[in-house]
Amino acid sequence: MSISQNYGYTPDKEAIDRQLELIASGIEKIASPELYKACFGIMDQTTLSSDDTPASVKALVEKVNNLPAAFPGWPLPASICVYPNLGCVVAQNRKDPSLHVTTVAGCFPTSQSWIEVKLKEIELAVRGGADEIDIVLALNSFLAGDYDTAGAEIKASRECIDRVAAELGRKVCLKVIIETGLLVTPENIADASFLAMENGADFIKTSTGKVKVNATPLAAYVMCQCIKKYYEKTGVKVGFKAAGGIASAQDAVCYWCIGRTVLGEEWMNKDLFRFGVSSLANKLLSAASGSTVTYF
Repeated sequence: MSISQNYGYTPDKEAIDRQLELIASGIEKIASPELYKACFGIMDQTTLSSDDTPASVKALVEKVNNLPAAFPGWPLPASICVYPNLGCVVAQNRKDPSLHVTTVAGCFPTSQSWIEVKLKEIELAVRGGADEIDIVLALNSFLAGDYDTAGAEIKASRECIDRVAAELGRKVCLKVIIETGLLVTPENIADASFLAMENGADFIKTSTGKVKVNATPLAAYVMCQCIKKYYEKTGVKVGFKAAGGIASAQDAVCYWCIGRTVLGEEWMNKDLFRFGVSSLANKLLSAASGSTVTYF
């Protein structure tokens, strides 16, 4: 029996495709400056480039700090997401603590290392100021059918985060990236989603943005259905994060609509719904103003 069957869930691709067609046909009708602002406020503004430096990350933080003056009425993004060694730069330079520090960790983006190495990197990231940690599901175990090992790694990461955060008097969020483009089938996506939630994920996330296929509406819809089923069975609300390839305002509205359709309005806030993006901010600002904006 698959994990999904424990929750009475089997992905119905044909039904999902029909719902996605309806969503796509209605995007232009609901797109508005207010919705673009709402999408902006749930972004994890991300830089995960090989040439990131403390200076370049600090410059990004300063742009976010100055956003209220440059664009009155616009919210800050939910967080700035960086590599674990650069989280301290965000923590030291942000002016508003509501702007979270997100770091990838656990040997992102492949999760190909020893669990001891992954946990040490997670610990250092939390000590460096991370409010949120994004790790990657151990696909080397999951795709081999060893769900126990894959789940145990998530659980160990959860326990590490909680231990170090408690020592520092903080709470730290755990997001688990299931890398949907490599899971391929809706059934695998569903099983990985439930596995991550069962082992302590606060959010489940589509993708690293580092593989050929990243976020897709189909994967997002399946993951949101899993979140709903998990909530119905456990009473625990888990968040959803779409990441990788969300490059236009229309893309953002599409994923927003998927979340609202499947999970309802109560999920549509930064505590339960996120976009992981590098280029979306300018697109949302441009769409709202009707002219090209290159602030970021």
